[in-house]
Amino acid sequence: MSKVLVTGADGFIGSHLTEELVKRGKKVKAFVYYNSFNSWGWLDTLPKEVMKGVEVFTGDIRDPNGVREAMRNIEEVYHLAALIAIPFSYHSPDSYVDTNIKGTLNVLQAARDLDVNRILVTSTSEVYGTAQYVPIDEKHPYQGQSPYSATKIGADRLAESFYRSFNMPITIVRPFNTYGPRQSARAVIPTIITQLLDGKEEIKLGSLTPTRDFNYVKDTANGFIEIAKSDKTIGEEINIATQQEISIGQLAEELIRQINPNAKIICDEQRLRPQKSEVNRLLGANEKIKKLTSWKPNYTFEQGLAETIEFFKYNLDKYKTDIYNI
Repeated sequence: MSKVLVTGADGFIGSHLTEELVKRGKKVKAFVYYNSFNSWGWLDTLPKEVMKGVEVFTGDIRDPNGVREAMRNIEEVYHLAALIAIPFSYHSPDSYVDTNIKGTLNVLQAARDLDVNRILVTSTSEVYGTAQYVPIDEKHPYQGQSPYSATKIGADRLAESFYRSFNMPITIVRPFNTYGPRQSARAVIPTIITQLLDGKEEIKLGSLTPTRDFNYVKDTANGFIEIAKSDKTIGEEINIATQQEISIGQLAEELIRQINPNAKIICDEQRLRPQKSEVNRLLGANEKIKKLTSWKPNYTFEQGLAETIEFFKYNLDKYKTDIYNI
């Protein structure tokens, strides 16, 4: 049985990907961020029968020695470990360079030296910036509109350089906005849902006009797996997108309708991005992933939201609804 490594397995998408890989019979090594609490993040919430198929490795993606040790005897690497919150990147950009760029370099160097069979590097739709045309395909220009997106552009280009320089079996996987159970409250859908479930009548949000292309997390995880199965994806950059968009305002109104119709939206200025940093439109093209793999979305937006709301109903105690989570 081949062994795969998932970096960032303790996080939102990483925990779902780990769970799905185990269900598909893969032997998974889960790279989680070392901490003195011995917390494995969201992996701590997975069923025992799932965790029986997981070997947990605690470390720091910024440390090349730990990364190399984790990657010994690994055939496939799903590299998801990253700092992702955009507001936090405004005042702590050094940590994003260290984690997102240097961390990716550590994975690439180790994969090269250890002759890993397959490497998937996780990108983000934020590398495109505000859409210059839609739907956004993989040839769309890059635009670093936040320190976060700039470091992800840098990590992507490093991955490309290793593919071109050393003929490594690398794919850059670019999910558009993923949502679902276990997502942190720094993302917009959990922000809205947690405030509503906490009984708040005034829902604090930033700009309501930007649009996003939302992927349900189980569809995103399936996208990674389908991309890894296809040799046609090696050396490619591939969007995972629904090719549908909704504005933040429309999204908020729909969630209000479902949870608490009496609630009202108010603009919280601290949640507004600087004007030139706000990504006003993201609508992804998914022709490439459909052409190169058998992937397709299995969940409608309505189904995904319903499962997400249900999760937060029973896990609200894990979230701080009275603060702005960055």
